[in-house]
Amino acid sequence: MHLSQLPMKKSIFYAIVFICYLGSAGAQSMSEVELTPEWKAKIESLAPEKPTFPVKGKKKVLVFSLHTGFWHWVNPHTEAMFKILGDKSGAFEVSSSTDLGMMEKDKLKEFDMIVFNNTNSKPTYRNLFVDKLSENGDMDSVAIWKKAAELEKNVINYVKKGGGLFVIHGGNTTLNNSMDFSRLLGGSFDYHPKQQPINVHLSDPDHPLVQAFPKDGFVHTDEPYFYKNAYAELDFKPLLYFNNSEIEGQKKGQELDEGVTYVAWIRKEGKGRVLYSAPSHNAQSFENPDLLQFFLDGMQYLVGDVKVDETPLSK
Repeated sequence: MHLSQLPMKKSIFYAIVFICYLGSAGAQSMSEVELTPEWKAKIESLAPEKPTFPVKGKKKVLVFSLHTGFWHWVNPHTEAMFKILGDKSGAFEVSSSTDLGMMEKDKLKEFDMIVFNNTNSKPTYRNLFVDKLSENGDMDSVAIWKKAAELEKNVINYVKKGGGLFVIHGGNTTLNNSMDFSRLLGGSFDYHPKQQPINVHLSDPDHPLVQAFPKDGFVHTDEPYFYKNAYAELDFKPLLYFNNSEIEGQKKGQELDEGVTYVAWIRKEGKGRVLYSAPSHNAQSFENPDLLQFFLDGMQYLVGDVKVDETPLSK
C-alpha cells in the first residue's frame, strides 16, 4: 500500500518512520529520551481516547520493574506509559514496584494483572528471584533456591487462578532457564541481533487484538528477539511476526533464511491469560499511537474484558 492510500494520521506517522529509517538504518541503538512532563504529555495526547471493548469494572494493575541484569533505560517510560493508558481510558488503576515481596501470594492476589517490565535477570543463573534473594547474604544457597521456586510457583498459580500476565521485551529473561516459566510465557529468550528497522506483520489481520495496526503491517525499530525452550512447542496464539530472511546480524551458525519468528502472542493458562510483546526497547516506540492502542487492547484481554481466539499454533 502506498502512503497516499493511508488515512492522513497514519500517512504522517509512516512518513516519519521512513525518514527515521533513512537516517538511522544500521544503527545499533536509539538515543535515550529523558522522562519529562512534556514527554508524558505527548504520550497522553497519542493514547486512545477510550477503551476498545466494554469495561467490566476498573481493574488493578501492577507494573513490576525489578531487574538484576541488563538495565533498559526505557523502564521508567514503560511504567509511565501504562499509567497513562490506565488513567486516560479510566479502565485501570496502575501502580508500580521493584519490591520482590510483591511476588508473594497475598500481594499478587491484590491485582487483576501484573506487568513484567523488562525484569531482566543476570546471565549467571537467569533467575531474577535467585539474584535478588542472594544480595543480602542472610540465606544459604539451598534456602535461596527453595524460596525462588516458591515465588515462581506463586506467579504461575496466580495466572492459573485467573490473573493476567503482560510480559514486555526483556521480561522473558525473568526465569529464563525454567521450563515451567517458559511454558507459562510461551518461550524463553535466546538472543537478539543489533537493533534495526523490522517489518512487522499481522499473523491474523482479523484478530481483535491487532486491529490497531494497518492490515499490511508496520515498521518498528527494535531488537529482533529469537527464542528457545518452550517456544518450539508453539503453544500460543501468535499476533505479530517478522520474516527471518529480513533480519540482519543473526548468530553465526544459527541463521534462519526461511520461516518467521513471532513478535507478540497470547496464551491461556488455566483461568488466566498471558500476553508477550517484544516491543519495545525504546521509548520512541510509544510515540506510535497504534502500539499504544495494541497495549491497551491487550490489557483488556488480560483482565477478561474481551474474549478472543486463543487457539495455539500447536493445535
